[in-house]
Amino acid sequence: MTIAISLLRRTPRYLILTFLAFVLAACDVALPIGGAGPQLRSGTPVSVAMLLPYGSANAGDELVARSLENAARLAASELNGVEVELTVYNTAGNAAQAASVARQAVQDGAQVIIGPLRSDAAAAVGVAVASSNIAVLSFSNNTEIAGGNVFVLGNTYENTAERLAGYAVTQGRNRVMILHAQNLAGEVARDAVQSAVSRAGGTVAGVTSYEFSQTGVINAIPDVMGQIRSADANALVITSDASAALPLFAQLLPENGLDTEAVRVMGLTRWDVPSQTLELSGLQGGWFALPDPNAAAAFNARYTAAYGDAPHVLAGIGYDAMRAVGETAATTGALGVTNLAGATGFNGAGGAFRLRSTGTVQRALAIAEIQDQQVAIIDPAPGRLGGPGF
Repeated sequence: MTIAISLLRRTPRYLILTFLAFVLAACDVALPIGGAGPQLRSGTPVSVAMLLPYGSANAGDELVARSLENAARLAASELNGVEVELTVYNTAGNAAQAASVARQAVQDGAQVIIGPLRSDAAAAVGVAVASSNIAVLSFSNNTEIAGGNVFVLGNTYENTAERLAGYAVTQGRNRVMILHAQNLAGEVARDAVQSAVSRAGGTVAGVTSYEFSQTGVINAIPDVMGQIRSADANALVITSDASAALPLFAQLLPENGLDTEAVRVMGLTRWDVPSQTLELSGLQGGWFALPDPNAAAAFNARYTAAYGDAPHVLAGIGYDAMRAVGETAATTGALGVTNLAGATGFNGAGGAFRLRSTGTVQRALAIAEIQDQQVAIIDPAPGRLGGPGF
C-alpha cells in the first residue's frame, strides 16, 4: 500500500476562544449522533488530524505524545486498501488550545480527528467540531464525555467489569462483594461492577467503601469481613490498584480471616503492573482481566522494531484509533459516527475491539489468575466480538 504522512505540527496563531465555546466546553452538552459523516473520494488519501499534548507543561506528556504518534504511524503503515494523510496538531495539554486546533484541522480538510489525550480537552474538541459532523476518537477513558460525535478509546472500568463479572458468574462466583475507595474513581468503579454483576445474572452481596488513606483501609477491614460472612459472598472485587490501597488489603484481609479459596479475590486493574504486585500473598489465586497477551506482545515487538524503544503503556490506543479509522474508511467509504460504530470490530494492539454507538469501546479481554506469583491465562480473550457496536 501507499501511505502519505504529513509531519507538520500546527500551532494556532491565536488561542482565544469565544465565550460561547468556553461555556459549551465546560457544560455537559448532549450532542446529536452524527450521520454517515464525510464521504471519502476514491483514490484520494483520508485526511486524519491527530491532536497530541506536545508543548504541555505536564511532565511526561511529550513522551506520551511521541509514543501515541509513533503507534498511529505504525498502524497507518499496516493498513490495506486505504491511503492516510496524517497531520499532527499540538494541544499543549490545554482544552482551549485543543478546541482551537480542532477547528483549524476541520478548516484544513480533516475528515476525522484522533485524540486528544484527556477528557476535558476531548469534550471541548467534540463541541468545537460538532457542527461539522466530524467524529472524534479520543484517548480518554472517561465515559462521561462519550457520545454524540466523541468516542473514548481508553480502557474503562465498565469494559473490565463486564468481562470479569461474566466469567465469574459462569464459574459459580455469583455472590459478589465490592470494595471501593470513597472518591470519584472508586464510585465509578463500584457502579461499573454493580451493573456488570447484575447483567451477568449474579448478585451484589454487599458494598463497602473506605476513606482513601492508610487509616481508612485499616478501619474498613472489620466491616469488609463482617459483610462477607453475613452475606455469604463467594467473590470480592477490589477496585483499587497497586499504587493505592491494593497491597494493604492484600495483606490485611487474609490476616483477618479471609479464605481466598472460598472467596475469590478479583480486581478491576492490571495486577501484573508493576510486576511486584504478583508477589502479594493475598492475591495468589486471584483473577483480573488484561488484553490478549499474544496480540500485545506482537504489537510491542513491531513498535520496538520500528522505533528502537518500547512503547508507552498508552501507545496502543493511538494504534487502535488509526486502525479503526483506516479499516472503516476502506470498507464503508465514510467516517461518521454511524460508520465507525457500525463496524463489527477491528484488530487492535491488544486484540479485538469495537466502537459502540454510545461512544464507548468494547475490548476483548483475557482472564488471568495469579499462580505461584506468575500470570496464568485461564480464559483467553476472544478473537472477535460479535455484531456491530449498536
